[in-house]
Amino acid sequence: MRASREDYRLTAIVVVSVLLIVSLVTSAIDFNSVEVNGLPAVVWCAIIAFAVQWLAWIPASISQTERFYDLTGGLTYLAVVAFSLWAGLQSEDPSTREWLISALVAIWAIRLSSFLFLRIHEAGKDGRFDQLKASPVRFLVPWTLQALWVFLTLNVVVVINSQSGPAPPLGIWDGIGLMVWIMGFGIEVVADSQKTAFNANPENEGKWIDEGLWSRSRHPNYLGEILLWAGIACFGIACFDGLEMVAWVSPIFVYLLLTKVSGIPLLDRRALAKWGDDPDYQRYRDSTPALIPRLTR
Repeated sequence: MRASREDYRLTAIVVVSVLLIVSLVTSAIDFNSVEVNGLPAVVWCAIIAFAVQWLAWIPASISQTERFYDLTGGLTYLAVVAFSLWAGLQSEDPSTREWLISALVAIWAIRLSSFLFLRIHEAGKDGRFDQLKASPVRFLVPWTLQALWVFLTLNVVVVINSQSGPAPPLGIWDGIGLMVWIMGFGIEVVADSQKTAFNANPENEGKWIDEGLWSRSRHPNYLGEILLWAGIACFGIACFDGLEMVAWVSPIFVYLLLTKVSGIPLLDRRALAKWGDDPDYQRYRDSTPALIPRLTR
């Protein structure tokens, strides 16, 4: 499918807007960053995120496939975290905090990207991309947005890992952050496992899940995602100074993305289109919170 003038216009608006956002964020958080070849490490992290995504877009657009989209996202997280750790080595050996948060992100990225890759491999496609992948120009939009997602969510980790000078010792907020991360990661893993098992049962074909965590929240996996990034943000409390606090855009971005943009709103619209006339679904929707779970049935 040939790209229309509207495709070029909208894609240009998205790309320029995203690059402007990234430029503003990096200019705020790079003042204490180690320099690598004349550029702050946080700037290199942004460059890596976009380079990986845009390079992956080329074969994906040629083949009109989204099969490797989520896997590429996970690999981009790992690449940015690894570079930020290496960059920090130019100033000091990585601290326990830096190794810990890098390991937490790596565990999350490997688990989630492989889970999503296997899911799309079994399903054959991701319906979100049906119209986008028909036009190579339009298909650049999700890859650009994924680069933004990687960079903004990793802000806290990138700033901590690439700071020049010695790191402050571990404290109470690091312990709180670890506990919140473990809770969020656990909720996300359990929720994904429950939904996978539910959908694998032929008797549940065409049904919505209202079992386990899903009986108390309509989107418990997103709750877990928000919590684990909030946990990561706690590690920055002892480390950030001045404009570095802009890095706390990370958990705010994750929350807004999942609750206001592409997460809950998108899935709720699909659910209403599919089951909106079903009285049982209406009761489930009315009695089950979208995010924060109810403690009793």
